[in-house]
Amino acid sequence: MKTALQALASGLIGLLVLAAILFVPAGTANYWQAWVFVAVFTLGTIIPSLYLGRTDPDALRRRMRGGPWAEARTAQQVIIVAAFAVLFVMMALSALDHRFGWSSVPAAVSVVGDVLVVTGLVAGVLVVVQNSYAAANITVEAGQTVTSDGLYGIVRHPMYAANLFLMTGIPLALGSYWGLLLLVPGVLVLVARILDEEKLLTQELAGYREYRRRVRYRLVPYVW
Repeated sequence: MKTALQALASGLIGLLVLAAILFVPAGTANYWQAWVFVAVFTLGTIIPSLYLGRTDPDALRRRMRGGPWAEARTAQQVIIVAAFAVLFVMMALSALDHRFGWSSVPAAVSVVGDVLVVTGLVAGVLVVVQNSYAAANITVEAGQTVTSDGLYGIVRHPMYAANLFLMTGIPLALGSYWGLLLLVPGVLVLVARILDEEKLLTQELAGYREYRRRVRYRLVPYVW
């Protein structure tokens, strides 16, 4: 339960940062898309954290050890910094879009964006439930085995596939089409992280080489 409370405190700090990234560039609190997104994102992260804190605190601790400082590989440190930068710029650009009216996004499209955000968050939780070793940083622990069923039977990196839903949904949820431009660097960052991660897993995780032969696609079925 202590881990869950730590996650809750971390989530509240993240909420303040999220609010600043959105409402400062927007220049107003009269931004219903941002309020709905903040509510959806907060509930979609805090509730799973409390659930994992009760059912699998070790998995929750692994998810909390994130950020560039948690990575042992220099390449991954750079990649994580780039990933955060893309996400922050995506949200800030979407808020600026709202401020200056660059896009005309129907309310229904914003709702679809929120649904995509929820889908990404739920998929991320399912990944952790199916593989408690799905840490926020790239590492191989003693006793770790390859998970090959469930979502891992569809693509080799379902957590990053869930991130695609998030990155697509965030700008739409915030009422911006221009924010979708950040999908391009966002996907490139995911690709770089996956390629580097697979080098480590192939070298250090028993059975991963065979798993790569069984599950062909890394991120998107029938694409890559």
